[in-house]
Amino acid sequence: MRQEDPVATAAPVETVAMRRAIELAARGLGHTSPNPVVGCVVLDAEGRTAGEGWHERAGGPHAEVHALRAAGERARGGTAVLTLEPCNHTGRTGPCARALIDAGVARVVYAVSDPTPTATGGAVTLAAAGIDVEGGLLADEAAAGNEAWLTSVLRGRPFVLWKYAATLDGRIAAADGTSRWISSPESRADVHRLRAAADAVIVGSGTARADDPQLGARISGLSDDEISQPLRVVVDSGATAVKAGARVLDGTAPTLIAVAEDADAAHLEGLAPLVRLPRAADRRGLHIPALLQALHQRDVRSVLLEGGPTLAGAFLAAQAVDKVVGYLAPVLLGAGPAAVGDAGITTIAQALRLDVTDTARLGPDLRITATPLRPALHEEN
Repeated sequence: MRQEDPVATAAPVETVAMRRAIELAARGLGHTSPNPVVGCVVLDAEGRTAGEGWHERAGGPHAEVHALRAAGERARGGTAVLTLEPCNHTGRTGPCARALIDAGVARVVYAVSDPTPTATGGAVTLAAAGIDVEGGLLADEAAAGNEAWLTSVLRGRPFVLWKYAATLDGRIAAADGTSRWISSPESRADVHRLRAAADAVIVGSGTARADDPQLGARISGLSDDEISQPLRVVVDSGATAVKAGARVLDGTAPTLIAVAEDADAAHLEGLAPLVRLPRAADRRGLHIPALLQALHQRDVRSVLLEGGPTLAGAFLAAQAVDKVVGYLAPVLLGAGPAAVGDAGITTIAQALRLDVTDTARLGPDLRITATPLRPALHEEN
């Protein structure tokens, strides 16, 4: 296996193919969990595209299998370009490293090494079979597309995206508590896209009481069968916010209510599954790491945090936010609750610094996407 700079050593056609593979991988978002999203492009011996594929759903054929089937005999002597190192184990499907060997490819180029203990080693297996293997091509781009799955593997908890909508002066509601609608229809439609891509959406007791949210994903132009609905999670420490008839208990999607170990939750039995968790050290909520561990054990790999300022502050204090998406409306209120509550930050030196990775106009609103300044995921392995 070659270890030189992959951008310098890869052929231009391979870089183009990798960008295409990253695009293909994104088609699996919301459908492959707890597995990663993966894209694959097979080039024939002359460097022409012979087959494409992506991991379409959990339990189904992997990207390599789809691409090799499309390529047929043209794969022999060619190159497979993948966003993730081919797996090396048998789970619900066979090892992709073996499929590539059997197809007779001469070269494999992948972006990100597989950090999963049971699946890693595909590159070594391919090299042992005499295949030229190169890793690291466009690793940052491919890792960004697989950020939820990589976070779950490397950090042992779900990836957390905190979404909020606020006025330009940082208010999420007016002084009297009214908040519909601060953001535009375009922004609200974008939130439904985020929900559909997440394994779970979380709100706190304050949001449950004030808004009675339904938390399902609705996307214009797609039928219900085409949308993956997230697990709806209500963090209701004292078991006082969720009542019979709440919209979050309808049949749109499964619901989980997280309550404190010492809460009287007898009235919730039969309404939705419960998970009992320890309280936070300050007794003002639940222990966030325990909540995330409980979700991870339920195969939740990505979370959309839609809770209000108190829950957002608790997640930030626990250093459990991996990405922030803020929808800023060109509105001023001057008073009212802020977007985030107490996050344990008392001085400017403790401020959580973010890297803005994207800005976009959605109707009249500005959407800002930012990530905490941490090492790249694929560099943590």
